[in-house]
Amino acid sequence: MTKEEKFAFVEQFVMDYRHVHYRIAYSYVKNEQNALDIVQEATLKALRSIQKLDEIQYLKTWFYRILVNTALDFLRKHQRVTVMEEDTLHFLLPAQENEVTNFDLLAAIDRLSPIHRTVIVLRFLEDLKLEEIAAITDTNVNTVKTRLYAALKKLRLDIGEEYL
Repeated sequence: MTKEEKFAFVEQFVMDYRHVHYRIAYSYVKNEQNALDIVQEATLKALRSIQKLDEIQYLKTWFYRILVNTALDFLRKHQRVTVMEEDTLHFLLPAQENEVTNFDLLAAIDRLSPIHRTVIVLRFLEDLKLEEIAAITDTNVNTVKTRLYAALKKLRLDIGEEYL
C-alpha cells in the first residue's frame, strides 16, 4: 500500500470515528475544546507518522495508542482539575435508574491514576478487548488484566460494591 493510500485510509478512519475519538479524549480532560484539540493533535501525529503504520489492519490500535498518549501528555502538561458538565454525564454513560450512581462512578474513574483510567475507559466505555488494550498501551495482556482488576478494586472501594 502506498503512502497516499494509507493517508486516505487514515483520513477516512478519522472522519468515520471522530465521535468515538472525541469521547475518548473527553473522558480524560472533561472539556470540549481540550478534547477537540487532543483529537486534532492525535490526527496530525498520525498523518505525520503514517510511514510507521506497517499494516493497515492495525490502524485502530495504532491510532488509539496515539490518541491515548496525546491525552496523557496533555494531562501531564496541564495538571489541573476539571468539572464535568451534567449533560456530558448523559452522553458518556447510559442512563441508569440512579443518576447519582453515574456521577459517583465518573468521579471515581476520574480519581484513578491515568494508567488505571485508560484501561477502564478503553474496556468499558469503548468496549475494546483486552488484546486491543494491550496493543494500544504497549503492554502485555496480563499487565492489562492486572491493571483492570486493580482499577475495579479501587472503584469498588471508592463507590461501593453495590454499584459495580
